[in-house]
Amino acid sequence: MRHVIALDVGGTGMKAALVGADGTLLYEARRATGRKRGAEAVVESILGFAAELRDYGLQRYGAPACAAGVAVPGIVDADRGIAVYAANLGWRDVPLRALLSERLDGLPVALGHDVRTGGLAEGRIGAGDGADRFLFVPLGTGIAGAIGIGDRIEAGAHGYAGEIGHIVVRPGGVPCGCGQRGCLERYASASAVTAAWAEASGDPDADAADCAKAVESGDPAAVQVWQTAVDALADGLVTALTLLDPRTLIIGGGLAEAGETLFAPLRAAVEARVTFQKLPAVVPAALGDTAGCLGAGLLAWDLLAADNSTETPHDPEVSA
Repeated sequence: MRHVIALDVGGTGMKAALVGADGTLLYEARRATGRKRGAEAVVESILGFAAELRDYGLQRYGAPACAAGVAVPGIVDADRGIAVYAANLGWRDVPLRALLSERLDGLPVALGHDVRTGGLAEGRIGAGDGADRFLFVPLGTGIAGAIGIGDRIEAGAHGYAGEIGHIVVRPGGVPCGCGQRGCLERYASASAVTAAWAEASGDPDADAADCAKAVESGDPAAVQVWQTAVDALADGLVTALTLLDPRTLIIGGGLAEAGETLFAPLRAAVEARVTFQKLPAVVPAALGDTAGCLGAGLLAWDLLAADNSTETPHDPEVSA
């Protein structure tokens, strides 16, 4: 069976899969990144994990993988195959595509940004399937975005497109690690809600999921914390839809697991803010934490398709 290797590298863990030509997850595995051991150890963990997937696929299907795709956080130069910077992994200018290809005996490798890669999967085979324009926004430790146009994700001129988490929604507000104050992710990310609810509840171990449960039970303090996040998120989303005019807004990440506890007030808040803009559908992501792996698999298949399209009619492997 033809398959590709897919890797989704996170701040603390990695998800990997073998992905079939139809997007089916044939095999899944997880592994810690080992970031406490330093950037070099993280890179070696990625390379070793990919090699294990190659060996498993060869044993299971009798043929090597056709290609590999890897999604990583931070700043990514996909064209040159370089993981430019990731604060949570401690690396700078890692030639990850070349290193992976070398470890995998010359296999073609595609490198992508984790959120844009997840957005690619949501757009093609998830909640955005059929939408010609969409914005994918996962609400996790931070907030990022993927701008979907047709069957591709817009990376921007320098690879920074979609950074909705750094739209300033509260000028002069809470300082952000990016250097600005009042950024969206400082108010509406899962980590922001966790911090706000831990303080409001007096429980240092309380998190965003606990806040959602307290909202459902009618706790007024939780409702206030939750509404503060929803209002900030709606402000950021309306700015984005004013600029991008998406047909669908896909909301994912940990905070979206609250379901209608999030989506009911969020839809109302977005609708209350639009004036001339067209109101998009606001829907939950469909693929959960498999989106990154599926997207990495799609990157690998796209790479193969692009390679095939450059072959001449005289190539013996090109069918008539």
